[in-house]
Amino acid sequence: MNSLRLSRGKCLPLGATGFPEGINFSLLCRHGTEVHLAVYSLDGATALAEIVLHPRKNRTGDHWHILLAGLPEEFCYGWRVNGPNATGNAFEPDRVLIDPAAIAISGGATWANNKDLEPPPERLGMFSKNILTGFEDVHLCTPMEDTIIYELHVRGFTWHPTSLTTQRGTFLGLTEKIPYLKTLGVTAVELLPIHEFDEKDCPFFDPVTGERLRNFWGYNTLAFSAVKAAYASSGPANQQIVEFRDMVRSFHQAGIEVILDVVFNHTGEGDYRGKTHSFRGLDNSTYYMLDAKGSYLNFSGCGNTLNCNHPIVRELIINCLRFWVAEMQVDGLRFDLASILGRDYTGQVLIEPPIVEMIAEDGVLADTKLIAEPWDAAGLYQVGMFPFGRRWSEWNGMYRDHVRQFWTGMPGMATQLATRVCGSSDLYEPLGRKPRHSLNFITCHDGFTLWDLVSYNEKQNYRNGEDNRDGCNHNYSWNCGAEGPTDDPFILALRKRQVRNLATTLFLSQGIPMILAGDEFLRTQMGNNNAWCQDNEASWVDWTLLQKNADFHRFMVLLIKLRKNHSALRRRSFLKDGDIVWHGLEPLEPDFSETATFLAFALNGYRTSRELDRDFFVVFNASQEAKEIRIPVSPTGRIWRRVIDTSLAPPLEIVSTDEGPVVPFLGTYPVGGFSTLVLISEKKS
Repeated sequence: MNSLRLSRGKCLPLGATGFPEGINFSLLCRHGTEVHLAVYSLDGATALAEIVLHPRKNRTGDHWHILLAGLPEEFCYGWRVNGPNATGNAFEPDRVLIDPAAIAISGGATWANNKDLEPPPERLGMFSKNILTGFEDVHLCTPMEDTIIYELHVRGFTWHPTSLTTQRGTFLGLTEKIPYLKTLGVTAVELLPIHEFDEKDCPFFDPVTGERLRNFWGYNTLAFSAVKAAYASSGPANQQIVEFRDMVRSFHQAGIEVILDVVFNHTGEGDYRGKTHSFRGLDNSTYYMLDAKGSYLNFSGCGNTLNCNHPIVRELIINCLRFWVAEMQVDGLRFDLASILGRDYTGQVLIEPPIVEMIAEDGVLADTKLIAEPWDAAGLYQVGMFPFGRRWSEWNGMYRDHVRQFWTGMPGMATQLATRVCGSSDLYEPLGRKPRHSLNFITCHDGFTLWDLVSYNEKQNYRNGEDNRDGCNHNYSWNCGAEGPTDDPFILALRKRQVRNLATTLFLSQGIPMILAGDEFLRTQMGNNNAWCQDNEASWVDWTLLQKNADFHRFMVLLIKLRKNHSALRRRSFLKDGDIVWHGLEPLEPDFSETATFLAFALNGYRTSRELDRDFFVVFNASQEAKEIRIPVSPTGRIWRRVIDTSLAPPLEIVSTDEGPVVPFLGTYPVGGFSTLVLISEKKS
């Protein structure tokens, strides 16, 4: 391009930025001694220019920069970097690297199919001058206590032919499902990674079909600020940013927030066997944790660990998060393996990790929901103890495990369940935290679905190509009498009762509930509890189940509505004396023994902080035998009506408030084996 005009440029901002006088490029590279800017046509097929940056003229500190005038309005670009072959460096000067600040990258507009074994094309940064203009949106700022999270995979949610969407597997397809989600009643969607990743980066083959598997979940980021083009129907036209922002705005218009699952614990470059895309070839020893010999420390289980508390990496993370919140208008961020954010460059655990504090105190992120997965793959477990916890809610793994254990009939779990249902005050209250800091879940993308949890004792991961060695072995699941699919009506009825029990426990617990997409109509992964590589029926939501299991879907809709209508279930502070009264088979006689499989309590609706609410009486019976209980007087003396009895067949198992029968004080009620009873007081005092 003979018409290009070059000038020194500016050291900030990083990345490619349009100015009236041209496009400014800036790259942070500390150890490189030779830096080239390579510019290509928009399709990446034609090299337009390659400019060698002068180490004095085009460098300010560790920032290499140049301004070019005369470029087209849209193009691709990347960096070639060389430097000394010292321990920790991994320069590959023949490889064009992705700019860490790129908000779009090339080569991924079409999702790769399972039979495509060709290596992926080189990925390049993409620039479009007007891509971020002409957009206005407002965050919803739904209080955390009022939040109900729905975790989903963008492709998996609508790719199945039965989704009846016009743009399957895309942001636009997800937008088409907003009316369904609004009717369900959730207040936020949490999207598995939507940053650019390489779905072909999977070394395993399906032992049945012989086909190469795909990295379906996408926890192998290539560019932290780039929207995955294959998730956009307009990806081939390079409009993935526009489509993503339109989707977010549509969710906001429906009153639903958008939370992103972000992966700052590792990247898609893997260990020394992985492919260099960006960070390794720029400053390997800056971006990754290395030992004294230059080998990768692996606290993520994915080959490398991002050096999150290095000042340069901290700045990269903060800039990325500000982009997603300020420019893309997302409402929340869920941090995968967040405990890695608390390690120093040697892997030692920090008491006050700088990056965690920066995220918690950043002004742009002040209204953003921050959610930590408070553990990592190397054994660090910080449930209840995640640093700077005032701002952070946590995936409560103890809640998941104790609820599952109780409903399998494990003796002695009544005390643990009581604590979890009350918001896990043992974990959060000592550090001055609130129920909102406990994000309660029973299932998520990682593990069994809700239906599989009551259908399998053992994982069935053989199709992952690792001889069933992958995935968690401690699922605390129970198949109710038969492993996998069955036609036995007794077993099927028991499974239906168990999923009602689990769901009711979740939505009656203090804290923030999260459900997995498709659980509300009993989606199955055929027993696979680690479906990260299953781009097929195991992971795609089968929407015929919505009709097949319409009774359970109705149950979930009414259960969510019950929670949303009653502040007694969404308290801002932990329960105190008088807020809750524990009972047993007889009023005021709870059983917290080592053999207990039964729990009963009453909530005082008049003790709700925000408004006067109704009283609740809840009974969980995880024994096989029915229990004859005596009904206590409600805390405020108001008459009880039944709202839920999971032992009853639909549609009697749940009814709207005030539609159920009166249950007299001090009368007896038979609570069935493996069932839940919920009574609610009448409104009149």
